[in-house]
Amino acid sequence: MDSEEDMHDANDLESLDDDYYSGGTEDAALNYYSDYDDDADDYFDEADDSERLESRRPEQNFTILKESDIQQRQEEDITRVATVLSISRVDASILLRHYNWSVSKVHDAWFADEDRVRKAVGLLDKPIIEHADARELTCGICFENHPRAKIEMASCGHPFCLSCWEGYISTSISDGPGCLMLRCPDPACGAAVGQDMINRVAYDEDKQKYSRYLLRSYIEDNKKSKWCPAPGCEYAVTFDAGSGNYDVSCLCSYCFCWNCTEEAHRPVDCGTVSKWILKNSAESENMNWILANSKPCPKCKRPIEKNQGCMHMTCTPPCKFEFCWLCLGAWSDHGERTGGFYACNRYEAAKQEGVYDDAERRREMAKNSLERYTHYYERWASNQSSRQKALADLHQMQTVHIERLSDIQCQPESQLKFITEAWLQIVECRRVLKWTYAYGFYLPEHEHAKKQFFEYLQGEAESGLERLHQCAEKELQPFLNADGPSKEFNDFRTKLAGLTSVTKNYFENLVRALENGLADVDTNGAASSKATSSKGASPSSKGKGGRGRGNFRISMSSRMTDDNSHWSCDQCTYANVRSATVCQICNQPRR
Repeated sequence: MDSEEDMHDANDLESLDDDYYSGGTEDAALNYYSDYDDDADDYFDEADDSERLESRRPEQNFTILKESDIQQRQEEDITRVATVLSISRVDASILLRHYNWSVSKVHDAWFADEDRVRKAVGLLDKPIIEHADARELTCGICFENHPRAKIEMASCGHPFCLSCWEGYISTSISDGPGCLMLRCPDPACGAAVGQDMINRVAYDEDKQKYSRYLLRSYIEDNKKSKWCPAPGCEYAVTFDAGSGNYDVSCLCSYCFCWNCTEEAHRPVDCGTVSKWILKNSAESENMNWILANSKPCPKCKRPIEKNQGCMHMTCTPPCKFEFCWLCLGAWSDHGERTGGFYACNRYEAAKQEGVYDDAERRREMAKNSLERYTHYYERWASNQSSRQKALADLHQMQTVHIERLSDIQCQPESQLKFITEAWLQIVECRRVLKWTYAYGFYLPEHEHAKKQFFEYLQGEAESGLERLHQCAEKELQPFLNADGPSKEFNDFRTKLAGLTSVTKNYFENLVRALENGLADVDTNGAASSKATSSKGASPSSKGKGGRGRGNFRISMSSRMTDDNSHWSCDQCTYANVRSATVCQICNQPRR
């Protein structure tokens, strides 16, 4: 359409923004205690808060369509084609279905070769058979004579009785959406059967099904539109490509990727998401677990897991073979002379000779692979669970707590939007953080500088998110349970708003870096070596923010309290020494 109303209310905080992290970086200072020196009530008054939210909201490149919107657009397209080509609305509908509801394609094909289009689609200029004023006609299916009033014909003129038409149409509609391309029942005729015939002879139930197929075809046959993949959702989405961002937020609050229709996964690309989902559902990890944690019975070859400390193993019935867990030899050959129940001299001697090297190497590789996958998967799943919990808390906040807090603190709900905004940020950050673990799993192990830089950014973002989540969840409770207004509420407002801004800044940096493929890292490893000698870095550790954040980990407190001796990089937020002219992590020049 030339002009369309935006169906998504820009002020609707019920659904998440489709893109929290596009556009230029906001001036989100790292020290939130100095960012909000103004009086809280003045800063968060209704007008300023509304303008601030509007300025943050990016321009969306999609439109959500309800069923009424789809019907309206469909009718408008049919009317446009019928008017321009001077044909009936039924014929226009048949043409549009043939060309996947593309008005421009219909016009181009029609004016290029009208006769060819008519023949391909089944729109005839004149009937093939003329019946003049015959009172009775013979049905082409049952071959019985019927009065003219009980005979129906498509544009071709082939006569069929109402009963045969009803059966033919009902069978076609029962077979599915293919009924939209229905042709004359005569095998040698290709004349199209339009909706006017359906409305004249079909049963009411079949009419409804046909109309439903027709409506759905407008979305499913159009390359620029899709149905929302959320279970039970009946909204459709039209998408304008070109921005590079495929995240879509439906009115049902479900966010998905337009390109692959999986859950929204920015900044991770669709290929990585596809591999990760396939890996989570494949049997390969089961086989890795079996290889790493079990050994085959020497007799029947069934895998057996060692669940006690003793080396004496007994296979399950009907095998019941007794063997040594270490050397897999018959237990009858073991005893005190071979090391007893908890050791095996034969195994140790054979191992020194290299007999078990290949098997042990395969088992060790499987174990390491399994441990690595488990590490990333557990954190991926944990953030997914945290996001679901945050969504429930957000709903509870919007429907119950905000109204209650407004009564307790004697403040209008419009001045409490900073709480909702914080929870929206938490939900979005949990989604981003979840997918960074899939990104980290497929990050090549040999690219040490990129891996360290990624884990540093991931760790900083996760630390900021944990602080924000803690503040929004725990520190809000005393105010919800208070009997009246609290003097500390304005301090809480300033702190929560500041943490929201800081966390958003961290995740903007993380998303930007991953979308650039961590290109800002020196490929020769200079970033890694410089970071190691940085005063602001902490010792290598394995925190829950990454599989080993290495020497990139910087505490927020040192960054806030040491402003005079350090400057923060706009690109990666690393705290560089004041004398440095370029960032020691990403080599970005100081601004």
